Amino acid sequence: MGKFIVRGGRPLNGSVKIQGSKNAVLPIIAASLLNKGTCTLKNCPNLRDVNVAIEILNIIGAETTFSDHIIRTSCKQVKETVVPNHLATEMRSSIIFLGPMLARCKEISISYPGGCEIGPRPIDIHIKALKKMGAEIFFANEGILCCKAKELIGCEMNLDYPSVGATENIMLAAVYAKGRTIINNPAKEPEIISLQNFLKALGVSVYGAGSGRIVVEGCDEIDCDMEFDIIPDRIEAGTFMAAAAITEGDLVLENIIPGHIRPIILKMTEAGCQIQEEEDRLRIMAPKILKAVDIIRTSPYPGFPTDMQPQMTSILSVAQGTSIMIETVFDNRFGFSEELKKMSADIIIEGRTAVIKGVSELTGTYVKSKDLRGGAALILAGLKAKGETVVDGAVHIERGYDRIEDKLRSVGADIIKID
Repeated sequence: MGKFIVRGGRPLNGSVKIQGSKNAVLPIIAASLLNKGTCTLKNCPNLRDVNVAIEILNIIGAETTFSDHIIRTSCKQVKETVVPNHLATEMRSSIIFLGPMLARCKEISISYPGGCEIGPRPIDIHIKALKKMGAEIFFANEGILCCKAKELIGCEMNLDYPSVGATENIMLAAVYAKGRTIINNPAKEPEIISLQNFLKALGVSVYGAGSGRIVVEGCDEIDCDMEFDIIPDRIEAGTFMAAAAITEGDLVLENIIPGHIRPIILKMTEAGCQIQEEEDRLRIMAPKILKAVDIIRTSPYPGFPTDMQPQMTSILSVAQGTSIMIETVFDNRFGFSEELKKMSADIIIEGRTAVIKGVSELTGTYVKSKDLRGGAALILAGLKAKGETVVDGAVHIERGYDRIEDKLRSVGADIIKID
């Protein structure tokens, strides 16, 4: 599993280049199945989930290379429609292969997706939408999801919840569907807009991403060579902003889109940080003592992202006063807080609400990461804590952060990773 050893008490100062977006690159890797030509994806993060997605492509029959943050895929033939269990259960995002495989091959068998222990992420919205487009979907033995379609038919649908994964799967299935597909109440995240831009680069007629209505016109075979830049990772940017805030640091973040992290900027400012924005960079200067934030409520974009809730909880644990954090997306997202309390944090959980009373000092100890963002929050706490913190379960953190220990060391942190 590996672990991080963190010795706290060092302000972070300097510059960090933010990686390409994990949540943008994964659906785009899956979307490359729709193209018989070569897709060249630039600014790709080297993450466990990305490598799993590439391995799934290879098993299906694609030819891929990945070096220097560039992924090249060639999907001239698809030889396999069964995604192996050990890959599907390793990452939640494996379900994103449903849409493009149904579109390209008219069938796919995949086990129920695995991933972090942050509560159930049901795929009923995905299944309901794909069935409406003509797919036959059923569970076989041992939780294998079997999907087949003689033909996908475009239609109009309204999502009961603006699910990011469901929106992406519908968009991708619609590319080879007959006629027009209209998605009402889709997710509005920047990653949805990025996927739309990728599909446009393939020649697909699609519009409306970022609004309350997405329209995809079904098309014939796609066979082209293209290049595409992956957008910056807004959650990594937010995590490094939190690292500066909790250590009384002064960091410049390069390769960002400030508009994508506006809710994070506003809450960091409310906590007492000074933030200077430019077109593709940002400087955050933290105060000696952070201020409590009255209420933060997670919600779909453009609200405060659930993927930043654990990191923000960590910095509020040392802010002066009492903060309220309300989690509306995942049932078990506060699971990391029990580990944080071992470090002397004062947090009371009542259902989906956390009452966070700032303490003057955190204490280093052994803690265990059980999910990606909770693990990042524990590293942040370790950067602030007195003494040494051991964060076990590095495998979870590496699902979303490319060499986080190297980046933190480059700006003054005392952190190492051991296997």
